[in-house]
Amino acid sequence: MFRLFAIALLAPLLAWGQAFPSKPLRIVVPFTPAGAVDIATRATAHEMQRILGHPVTVENKPGAGGNLGVLDVSRSTPDGYSIVMSTSGIQAINPFLYSKMPLDVNKDLVSVAPIVSLNNVLVVHPSFPPRSVKEVIELVRKYPGKYTYASSGNGTSIHMSGAMFTFLTKTDIVHIPYKGSSPAITDLLAGQTQMMFDNIPSSLPHIKAGKLIALATTGAKRDPALPDVPTMQEAGFKGYNLINWFGLWLPAGAQPDVMARIHAEVVKALADPQVKEQFDAQGLEGVGMPPAEFARFVEKESAFIIDLARRIKGAK
Repeated sequence: MFRLFAIALLAPLLAWGQAFPSKPLRIVVPFTPAGAVDIATRATAHEMQRILGHPVTVENKPGAGGNLGVLDVSRSTPDGYSIVMSTSGIQAINPFLYSKMPLDVNKDLVSVAPIVSLNNVLVVHPSFPPRSVKEVIELVRKYPGKYTYASSGNGTSIHMSGAMFTFLTKTDIVHIPYKGSSPAITDLLAGQTQMMFDNIPSSLPHIKAGKLIALATTGAKRDPALPDVPTMQEAGFKGYNLINWFGLWLPAGAQPDVMARIHAEVVKALADPQVKEQFDAQGLEGVGMPPAEFARFVEKESAFIIDLARRIKGAK
């Protein structure tokens, strides 16, 4: 009887000891399909599946600024088979923005591998008259509170880019949060809102088709995907430098060897020429760094974003 009881207790540990992976993996995207996070995840998952020889599925679980998706994974068994693509907004802004978080994202999850960094782009509907950042400022100052900017949700990098813009320019533009980039873009394309600081990948097809007008990007240098579009700094706003980053997180308690394996396969996936080509075409820059370095990077970037959010909130 004691032997059977001991075997029962050891069964989960024995299962963990099997070669990883031995069954399909899933990566949760905490936002709607077709946004930049979803695009980057699916490209990475496709290549990981080829390398690992096991299915890697992608599940979209949007809601609460990404909190629902990360909560789902944080409650999963920390065996490496449930992964979440988290973002700068989720890791840095949500704990500051939401008074009651359903989890502690920086304790209940552990960072495994960075995937990409990217810029946002200020896009406007063609019916909106301004064709430069300067003209936007002139118009919204003339009519405070009349115009709106869309975002993929409160606390996202898209929201923060817009909030930073209104903060620096001392303008009154109404923020309209959506449940993801896709529905926000849909309303922007329909002219229901006038502008948006969107992730480049989700707006790029519409920019190329002439359905949206790109006025400026948010990074320190011009984006290769939009080489003719000036940066916000070139448009006259020194110090405006806001990038986004996405990465893979596991539930806290994940085994070091499993984390190391996932990180190694992600590095291989990002080095694949087809993935690099796809990322370049979408305005995504693959990021390769070890988990410990990534954790330090997240801590530093989070401190910057939280400080920015506090200054913006204090100015209201």
